[in-house]
Amino acid sequence: MLNRRDFLQLIGLGGAGTGLGFLLGESGKMPVTHLIPYLVPPEDVIPGVANWYASLCTQCHAGCGIIVRVMEGRAKKIEGNPQHPVNRGRLCVRGQAGLQVLYNPDRIKTPLRRQGRQGEGGFQEITWEEGLSLLTENLKPLAANQESDRLYLLTSPIRGHLRSLLERFMRIYGSPHYLQYDLFQHKNLLLANKVSMGMEALPYYDIANTKLLLSFGADFLDTWMSPVNHSLGYGHLRQGRPGSRGKVIQIEPRLSLTGANADEWIPVRPGTEGLLALGMAYAILEGGYYRGGDKREWQELVDRYHPKDVAVWTEVDEKKIRRLAEEFVSAQPALAIGGENISSYENGVSHLVAVNILNHLAGNIGKNGGIIPLNPPLIKGEKGGEGKITDFTEDALRGDIKTLILYNTNPVFTTPKSMRMDEAFNKIPFVVSLSGFMDESTAMADLILPAHSFLEDWGDDFAEPGASIPVATVMQPVVSPLWDTKGIGDIFLSLAKGLGGSLLREMLWDDFGVFLKDSWRKIYEEERPGHTCFDDFWNQVLTQGGWWGAPAQPPRPPSASVSPRNLHGFLSTGPSRFDGPEKDYPFYLILYPHSGHLDGRGANLPWLQEMPDPMTSVVWGSWVEMNPQTAKEHGIREGDMVWVESPYGRVPLPVYLYPGIRPDTVSIPIGQGHHSYGRYATGRGANPMDVLPFHADTRTGAIGLNSTRVRIVKSGETGKLVKMEGSTKELGRRIVQTLTPEEFVKLRTEA
Repeated sequence: MLNRRDFLQLIGLGGAGTGLGFLLGESGKMPVTHLIPYLVPPEDVIPGVANWYASLCTQCHAGCGIIVRVMEGRAKKIEGNPQHPVNRGRLCVRGQAGLQVLYNPDRIKTPLRRQGRQGEGGFQEITWEEGLSLLTENLKPLAANQESDRLYLLTSPIRGHLRSLLERFMRIYGSPHYLQYDLFQHKNLLLANKVSMGMEALPYYDIANTKLLLSFGADFLDTWMSPVNHSLGYGHLRQGRPGSRGKVIQIEPRLSLTGANADEWIPVRPGTEGLLALGMAYAILEGGYYRGGDKREWQELVDRYHPKDVAVWTEVDEKKIRRLAEEFVSAQPALAIGGENISSYENGVSHLVAVNILNHLAGNIGKNGGIIPLNPPLIKGEKGGEGKITDFTEDALRGDIKTLILYNTNPVFTTPKSMRMDEAFNKIPFVVSLSGFMDESTAMADLILPAHSFLEDWGDDFAEPGASIPVATVMQPVVSPLWDTKGIGDIFLSLAKGLGGSLLREMLWDDFGVFLKDSWRKIYEEERPGHTCFDDFWNQVLTQGGWWGAPAQPPRPPSASVSPRNLHGFLSTGPSRFDGPEKDYPFYLILYPHSGHLDGRGANLPWLQEMPDPMTSVVWGSWVEMNPQTAKEHGIREGDMVWVESPYGRVPLPVYLYPGIRPDTVSIPIGQGHHSYGRYATGRGANPMDVLPFHADTRTGAIGLNSTRVRIVKSGETGKLVKMEGSTKELGRRIVQTLTPEEFVKLRTEA
């Protein structure tokens, strides 16, 4: 039997080592050996009293605002910021799991230097002074030898003033090679919008106020762009207008979460979605629904996409194509959107341009319930971060890169194996990772300088598209750093001091928090948001979590510029290409981001591993989806292990029988299959990127995920397909864990 003292020790065991919220005043971290951290609390801590701090979620790139509950210096809960325009108090499961980024036992806790051969995982702990000195002494000779351009910086997509700081550092140092990379980066959509509508930035898709939403492969309720904001819009579309219920039609070969919530699902042949949009455009023009002065030019542009021919390509009946066209132009306002599924074809830009043509002909651009062009963000920054990951790989393989600084991106895992990214990393003499976890790319580094988690650092974000009004969100530290890590901005400011010269003269800030505040002072001076002094404004920004709403003198929103003359050469002449002969590889392969792991970044968080997939209920693994009738014809049962083979590789996966997929198509979620990323991610499932060819859009560098055919070969084994569907058991996963008094005494003695 436990006495009271032992009980208090037991419940306090996991809490030692965290600090106080920043706005309460930083305090020294409690030693990690303390088992009773708050029986005698510090003077500035009131046991049992919670404080909430507004900040920014960085679990994806939607830019949602959060509030973090902090008690006794420990972050306890993350919720959506009810005042924030992007998510309005809601938060997805990835945001909720942000606590496990902070407290993850596999975080890199101190700077590390490689021991042994690259990629073997041997590292030695060093101090920050040693780590920064190693990097500084590597960069100085490059600059002295006129080889500054041999330094490359590769990060995840970053907006806001951190991006400005990184761009400034690279410009002053003398390297034009700052690249931002993410597997789902919307580069194809940006180009499609630019050539077809003249927009330099993503517009706002007004789902909430449309009457008919036509979605071409956009899983906007789960993973596309800003799913929390889109889910709110979807709720308003359905129930927010008394007497009016908006309609959703989903066009995709594999039923997504959005498709399951749509009124109609059209299982189009993979790679023909854009052709379907052009067939509808033909029907709109033929029916006389478009009355613009350039009607004849549009007719000439889409002349070869007669609905009868499009029906053969898409396997969607001609009558249905014409019915969709008529319904789309009759329901006003209406909106067509193109998502990652069609963007992920090798000619994804063409599919997205076709969707934009449909919106223009129906009059959906520039009005509520359609596509709303947005004003440019409050900061434009310096030019940088716009390169292609394909160019980076080629430069590395040629030996043009001498030093790489890597932050918060994992290209070794998220690029096709045929792209040879691991070989490219091996060609770089000095790789420095600033990431906080030992993922596949960080494991190949020579030096690791771990950055803070987002709950420990300063930053800001200007969401794009975010909401229909300008939104700027501030990220502030809500707890003191848990381990011996540094803020990403502080690392570069320290480098500037160590390198001296122009970098020191132009980057004089003591820390990134000071730089951020000074940068916001410039916004205040330009916008004059109705405050008598900057300090009042800054305090409100921190309290509220950011700044949003119309400025005192709002600029006129940009207008769209749509012309058929700009689109010649951007339209597909036929279905998208899938490698592999059909007789040897009978199935189209469609990849999609996992609901919790996205491109794999969430696979190291046990909450997300434990979260059942919303369409299959599978947990802790990956799978291949097959139509039940197709599986029956091939003698395959659910749970059977199969090899998914393409002309470029193969991966082993258990089969999940999925009625919501075309018989000629199989599908695999992206996100699992890590061989390095901590105990929760390593060795689970398979990475479907290993079977892809190296196809990318030559204009944007975006990787073609839907680009190969595959065959399914039975391995003769039964796989581990763990799913919650129809089960109330733990299935050996120890969801509920217990500790006997004897085990606790032993644990206390060992500690």
